[in-house]
Amino acid sequence: MDKRNIIIAIDGYSSCGKSTVAKALANKLNYIYIDSGAMYRALTLYLIEHHISANDIEKIKSHLSDIEIKFDLKDDKTIVLLNGKDVTSKIREMNVSELVSEVSSIKEVRKAMVVQQQKMAENQNIVMDGRDIGTVVFPNAQVKIFMMADPKVRADRRFKELQLAGKNVTLEEVFENLAHRDYQDTTRKESPLTRSEEAIVLDNTNLNQEQQLDFVINEVKKVLSPKK
Repeated sequence: MDKRNIIIAIDGYSSCGKSTVAKALANKLNYIYIDSGAMYRALTLYLIEHHISANDIEKIKSHLSDIEIKFDLKDDKTIVLLNGKDVTSKIREMNVSELVSEVSSIKEVRKAMVVQQQKMAENQNIVMDGRDIGTVVFPNAQVKIFMMADPKVRADRRFKELQLAGKNVTLEEVFENLAHRDYQDTTRKESPLTRSEEAIVLDNTNLNQEQQLDFVINEVKKVLSPKK
């Protein structure tokens, strides 16, 4: 990694606000924001639309080279492009949420995504959030944050987001989905969700977005400011 480039890795559990904090931080620092979770969701959507089972590893491997995921700006908002098509909204639907942890546990999928993520970070300062950014994708990241929150609080936040988006789901369904994803994320063989020793823990159960951003910026300043 080029010493002149700064990489801030934000890892943590599903629906604990990683993307919200990462986006705000990138905007504040004028860094590039990369949502690794959106990449896995886009790939999962591709499999769903092409009727490819998550258990058909060989078929998935044969399609990986056909999948191009990019980020772009539209009306000052980051959009996710899957083979040139805007899938920003579709990747957040429940059918994707229910399958993404299983798909992201596939070794070949993770390897392909890590290569893409590392290429995106070449020669620029970035903020990237996900499950294994500070442990696998960028183990030498200068700043590592690990986010967590009470499961019930996470489920409630996610439920309200889905309601605002007009999705017809129950709070119980969302809670069960999060519990299932937590289990899959922490127990999978390939790059399980785990906190690196260097990561600073941010428990945002009782913090609003502004307080979370202030916390992270303060930690970034501690790490990046020249020591006197």
